[in-house]
Amino acid sequence: MSRPIIVAVEPGSPAYEAGLLPGDEIVTIDGEVPTDVIRWQLLVDEPDPVFEISRGGLEISLTVAKPASSSLGADVDAAIFDRVRTCDNHCEFCFIYQLPKGMRRSLYMKDDDYRLSFLYGNFTTLTRFTEADLERVISESLSPLYVSIHATDPEVRSRMLKNKRGAYSLRWLRALLDHGIEIHGQIVVCPGLNDGDLLDQSLMGILDKYSELASVAVVPLGVSDYNRETSMRAHSEDEARKVVEIVEDWQTRFLKLLGRRMVFAADEYYLIANVPFPSSSTYGEFPMHEDGIGMVRAFEAEFNGDVESGIGPRAGFFHWVDGAPAEGYRAPREKPVVANRGGELLTNIEDLEGSSVPVQLKPSRKAPIGILTGSYGMRVLAPLLEELDREDVRLIEVENKFFGGNIGVSGLMVGEDISRVLEVEPEGHRYLLPDVCLSSGRFLDGVEVVDLPRSVEVVPADGIALRAALEGTSQRSIPGGKHG
Repeated sequence: MSRPIIVAVEPGSPAYEAGLLPGDEIVTIDGEVPTDVIRWQLLVDEPDPVFEISRGGLEISLTVAKPASSSLGADVDAAIFDRVRTCDNHCEFCFIYQLPKGMRRSLYMKDDDYRLSFLYGNFTTLTRFTEADLERVISESLSPLYVSIHATDPEVRSRMLKNKRGAYSLRWLRALLDHGIEIHGQIVVCPGLNDGDLLDQSLMGILDKYSELASVAVVPLGVSDYNRETSMRAHSEDEARKVVEIVEDWQTRFLKLLGRRMVFAADEYYLIANVPFPSSSTYGEFPMHEDGIGMVRAFEAEFNGDVESGIGPRAGFFHWVDGAPAEGYRAPREKPVVANRGGELLTNIEDLEGSSVPVQLKPSRKAPIGILTGSYGMRVLAPLLEELDREDVRLIEVENKFFGGNIGVSGLMVGEDISRVLEVEPEGHRYLLPDVCLSSGRFLDGVEVVDLPRSVEVVPADGIALRAALEGTSQRSIPGGKHG
């Protein structure tokens, strides 16, 4: 077990006045060894917490004078201080198994930790959940949580997870719902394994046993070129259309019986099936936005000015591993303040916090604009740009050769593929890059933004930010490292 380490202390805060310093290792707080940032927050919310710290090999005791529930004024380095609970399932469709070699070690870690579900929206199968975990979730109100269901038939679920505990671990789902914990479910549909009648059966099982679920996302499996499971394949158009039909049929039933739709098909299904997206009202408040549910309609509403602010955070794939704040993606994020060479303060490039990358205003506002996006993004953005009728704006598709397969989401674009595309693009143009494919200024393949052959403008992945960038009201450029 590692100790939490103080990484920042706010000047003038109670932590500062007590003498806490960056680099201090926290041994105990009020005699308790904190195991994660959840316990940390509960402990530091208490009045006058007593810290036992290790500094330069010396053990020091400090009392922080503060009222209950007031800010401590110190940040720690991680969300989990003890060992992350790893996943012992062996799902054939797991994307971790489909990663190429040579990436950062942290990206290969499979977690099945309810704490990361609470903090970051990660999905847990509950196969490693315990009575002690249940007691803690209930006592500390760790809600909402996100649960991978996949199938409600015990035998089918056990077979999908390749874990005998998969047959009975949904009992924890029932227990959590019984104690009022908000749960969002997910079904990853694999052709020939849990689709068709089995998907229909699973949704019947949800109505029968887990009708209190806040929502259920039905999502397709991702298949990269590194997939070793021959039984795993991408959906055909007809198969995707069938999934949409089943989901929409059950939406009608849920709406009639429960007063809400509950189950939603991922946007990707509508793109694969070539069928129209449901209306924005179908998605309500977009509860499964992070899981690719309703993103297209949300983006359209943002882009067209129908909403005043972006709908939901966008953590991005693997975002919790590298670069997410210790408090989780639900924590408020302070926008970094950096200056360009002319001294102008810039505040909208969120993924560069802590980076020494020089940020500057370039190129010309009137320069032609290229929007870098994945294959799915092309289909979503094309009709929106067509309505703008701007000859100076074009879409630039970044084919995902790094992962290959059916991977077409912008969040999985990597530096290698983007560099290949930008190499043949003219200098002096504005190139817009969605921030969802970055974590702390790096792509999944380890390439940094400054290594790209052209300057890019990192834009938050929502329609409001893209519209502002196109109108030149939020132009922020990060220089590539290979251009003149």
